[in-house]
Amino acid sequence: MDAKEEWRAKAGPWARATLADGQQLDVVVVSRTRTADGRWWYECEAILPARHEGPDGTTKAIGAPTPISVEADDIAQIPGEDYSLVPTEGAIAGRQWVVEKLHQCGPDDPARRLHRRDCWQARHSDERITTEDAVDRLARKAIAWCDVCRPDRALRC
Repeated sequence: MDAKEEWRAKAGPWARATLADGQQLDVVVVSRTRTADGRWWYECEAILPARHEGPDGTTKAIGAPTPISVEADDIAQIPGEDYSLVPTEGAIAGRQWVVEKLHQCGPDDPARRLHRRDCWQARHSDERITTEDAVDRLARKAIAWCDVCRPDRALRC
């Protein structure tokens, strides 16, 4: 293994990021973070070219790690990379599921509907709930599920 391959192996798991303009770039995954609004972000390092000037005045191009943040939907895992040791923040405290308040027409109609947090059908989201709370409410039939995003499938209820 040459020095370049050794460095690449030590850097951490690689993933493919899709940038805002549609370009794709391989990046090193440093951590995952859930922000207060419930969205997941990957903190990454893009290895970009930089000019290095040696003590004797000669210059050469080197790869320099540059921190970038990428929304989780824009990250694709690369087969064969191990992501199990990537630090993850906010997974427990995050609110993954959205509860929509419904207008009841009849006494047996549900008063609330559960959605995935990114569902476009969640128009009147009154609260965000944890996975445990969502599973509990679905098990007790205390809430209906959205027939578009189907949170019942993700929660295996």
